[in-house]
Amino acid sequence: MDKLLFTPGPLTTSRTVKEKMLRDLGSRDTEFMTVIGEVRNGILKVAGTNKNEGWESVLIQGSGTFAIESVLSSAISESDKLLIISNGAYGKRMAKISRIHKISHFELSFPENQIPDIEKIINIVESSNDFTHLAVVHCETTTGILNPIEDIGKVARLYGLEYIVDAMSSFGAIPIDLNECSVNYLISSSNKCIEGVPGFAFVIAKKESLLKTEGKARTLSLDLFNQWAEMERSGQFRFTPPVQIILAFKEALEELENEGGIEGRAARYKSNHRILLQGMTDMGFVPYIHPDYQSYIITAFLFPEQKNFNFNKMYNFLNERNFVIYPGKLSETDTFRIGSIGRLNNQNISDLLIAIEAYLDSINE
Repeated sequence: MDKLLFTPGPLTTSRTVKEKMLRDLGSRDTEFMTVIGEVRNGILKVAGTNKNEGWESVLIQGSGTFAIESVLSSAISESDKLLIISNGAYGKRMAKISRIHKISHFELSFPENQIPDIEKIINIVESSNDFTHLAVVHCETTTGILNPIEDIGKVARLYGLEYIVDAMSSFGAIPIDLNECSVNYLISSSNKCIEGVPGFAFVIAKKESLLKTEGKARTLSLDLFNQWAEMERSGQFRFTPPVQIILAFKEALEELENEGGIEGRAARYKSNHRILLQGMTDMGFVPYIHPDYQSYIITAFLFPEQKNFNFNKMYNFLNERNFVIYPGKLSETDTFRIGSIGRLNNQNISDLLIAIEAYLDSINE
């Protein structure tokens, strides 16, 4: 039996998603090219839009970071300047990508347990007066904090900035209105809330913004415009695609729709999170993020004060019982993380809580 993954991705997936990978199909096969088109349109459908409304989807081989790097290295020219709003490891990763590509940028950092201050964002935009792009992470997987992308989008719209949203851990389970949020580029991946398997990421882009990226790319393989242009021209990837991963993702999109779309999936994740939070707090664990900012995607918990508590031992204790959780990723605070997403239900969460309680009992004997 597979272990249950209480993580932010890769996730526990359905049997039917996994079964779709049990075949070979040529990357230039017309059947596969049809699937690529269906997946691209399916992603736009999840986003509540379509090509006729001026939006495009581009598939990128690799993890979510590949697509983030593709957008940053393709959309921002040498004369542009990027403002990165950061309150976790993935905002900092965007800054690292920018440094490597020598993209002019400024990282406006906030504490990892606080949402960005809109007034401070406005002040830095007005004081600099040379920003052309703004980027932020929607749900920071570091902690599970949910950043106010609509409010930040209003700033981008007010000052005419192209707006880049890393929606890696939110797309497919948290409603996002692209137009209300003033998004130009939204990025996610196959192995998050749509419940596919790892292997590719995707960019949802305003076509008018995407067209302006032609000739700006700093790399060959991550050239966003040329990746899109080739898919439009031939229906194919430029380089070898993750065929089986895309076949599985098509099934995952269908299962998302059958569950009731974003609303249906959100309902299950919210229920999982509610049971998790109640059970963990009953055992004395304290969430790191204030409830007002906490997403139902993943939750960071502070290490308890019990002198015998050891995260690595708890991790191994749970792992031996087929439960996989995540270590923390904070710079200064000891935490661990538990996800509520993937093909998990209320009973799975309850079973995990029983196992955690058993670990606590074992160290208190």
